[in-house]
Amino acid sequence: MLIRREHINSDGLLGIWKMEETHEELLNYFPESLRTEAIDYIKSVRSSRRSMEWLATRAMLFVLAGDDKSILNYPDGRPYLSDRSHLISISHTRDYAALLLHNSLPIGIDIEERSERVKRVASKFISEKEYIDPTNKVLHQLLHWSAKETLFKRLNLREVDFKEHLFLHPFTPRDKGTITAMESKTGGTRRFTVHYEVHDNYVLTWTVGFEKVANDG
Repeated sequence: MLIRREHINSDGLLGIWKMEETHEELLNYFPESLRTEAIDYIKSVRSSRRSMEWLATRAMLFVLAGDDKSILNYPDGRPYLSDRSHLISISHTRDYAALLLHNSLPIGIDIEERSERVKRVASKFISEKEYIDPTNKVLHQLLHWSAKETLFKRLNLREVDFKEHLFLHPFTPRDKGTITAMESKTGGTRRFTVHYEVHDNYVLTWTVGFEKVANDG
């Protein structure tokens, strides 16, 4: 069920879907012309969760933008719309899917279940120069992970080292806010504003465009 629809940055559209339907109920959102393809996909995928995410993402797209839209994937897995009408970014976590559309600007979105698991791998993606609030450690680590996932999707680059190439300026986690982020993978330095929200069951981050602030070469 679509639980959020919000226009952002004038030409952007953000949606959140709570995945609580059956496969059959999600198929009802599909136009007849795409239903056979969807059924074939479900049959070909062993993971029930993966097929649920696939169906929910497309159902959300139909609700947000019309049933004439279709999601395809580049060889590296990145999604795009078949009619190229918008740029698209997609994310899933337990029980939720997130989708971001924009008419012209590159975008990224990420949604993550609130969990203690992130603390086991935090050292792999958070550098010594980045600030983690010792009184709110797990949430702060999760927001770092989610924000860097959002940046990774926005960059559309291979071999991005989250710890080396992506940097988040210090921030104190609140219910919602923005994070100033930098990337150095491309040789210059680009600055991004990452929006974040903290909910009971998940955190959400997204970014639109960038501001170039320096060039090292």
